[in-house]
Amino acid sequence: MSTLSFIVSASLRSIYFTAMCTCAAIAHAQNPALIGYWHNWNDFSAPYVELDQVDPRYNVIEVAFAEPAAGTTYDMQFTPSLTAPATFIAQVAAHQAAGHKVLISIGGANATVQLNSDVERDQFVASMLTIIDAYGFDGIDLDLEGASVSITGGTIAAPVDARIVRLIDAVQAISSQFEVANGHAMMLTMAPETAFVQGGQGAFGGIWGAYLPIIEALRDQLDILHVQLYNSGSMYGIDGNIYAQGTADFIVSQTEAVIQGFSTGGGFFNGLQPEQVAVALPACVSAAGGGYTDTATVRAAMEYLLGEGPQPGSYTLEQSGGYPAFRGMMTWSVNWDAVAACNGANSYAENYERIFGDITTSVDAAISSTFIISPNPAHDALHFASPVHGPITIRDLSGRIVHHMQEEGPQQLVDVHLLSPGNYLLEVTGFPKLRFVKD
Repeated sequence: MSTLSFIVSASLRSIYFTAMCTCAAIAHAQNPALIGYWHNWNDFSAPYVELDQVDPRYNVIEVAFAEPAAGTTYDMQFTPSLTAPATFIAQVAAHQAAGHKVLISIGGANATVQLNSDVERDQFVASMLTIIDAYGFDGIDLDLEGASVSITGGTIAAPVDARIVRLIDAVQAISSQFEVANGHAMMLTMAPETAFVQGGQGAFGGIWGAYLPIIEALRDQLDILHVQLYNSGSMYGIDGNIYAQGTADFIVSQTEAVIQGFSTGGGFFNGLQPEQVAVALPACVSAAGGGYTDTATVRAAMEYLLGEGPQPGSYTLEQSGGYPAFRGMMTWSVNWDAVAACNGANSYAENYERIFGDITTSVDAAISSTFIISPNPAHDALHFASPVHGPITIRDLSGRIVHHMQEEGPQQLVDVHLLSPGNYLLEVTGFPKLRFVKD
């Protein structure tokens, strides 16, 4: 079992997390995660935002985009458009110092990425590694749309399309070389459209289900899948019914589909762990062509998914009690979320904070003190680096108290061996809640 410690710097409102790990793998991003795309361009309606001005509740930032050089579909390029590279590099580092992750997103709606030969695959790998190294990114996001990804046959487990196979090989090569260079694993996220994933229930070919072989091949490296639950037609749920975007039923049904898995013409797609899945929605109406969902509906859907609220529509979760370890929320985009006239400044981040409580990054810069526990995941006991005083409470993710210590004297450990495996919240007087895992 690996040992993982969390340093928690507490402020009056919430907390920062910084992970330190003695093993080869690290905790790539906070759980819960608030993921936001950052525009590398200026738009009158959603202006350019300096990276260091992004709302600090966003703890995973996807920089949009690395795109192919003109005349190619594989030679990737990225330069910050309105920020000096040296300044941008410093801004990335500042986010990382605060415990955030900053990734470079590949593709987007306007860029076709295709690897049509082994030479193109190798140049894709080399150019992406150059970008990652130059700016210090923590990993990559695959936002491949349109003609970038399609299938003509094969199965989820055994793809036959050379472009798909080369893409899988390329991501594995980038991941492997990143780990050699940095001493820890690369973070990998994906942002497919619904047709490329859940759409595989209705058809398997062309764009329909085309991301499923990629997800399957990379599932062990994949940190977060956030399927775009917008700009979408209606989709099947795993109950066989059809649901429309912009509703709580759409959020819940499409999310559970990628956790539970589903049948396709290319075989059964085995679902992902809840910790690998986030809900992805536009920050406001203007941010997408369709699929905006008001904050109250989003909150109702999320609380039902987390097992913390009632059923908000007609879709019934297959797993009673929901998914307390669910990873979080993504939005397109931090720029749109910052526009006050859009839906109120940073309303998506505020809704995330309401949903997940104070297990989030701080909007206060002040740091009052430090509190360290290890190991995390824990087996028998959690150890405190320095003595704590007063009561200690452990809750499950539904808020139910499962352990309480009332002792007033100094304490340096808490016995957790009787707890069932799962995710818990630790409450210590004077500090906000801290999430830990019992293995």
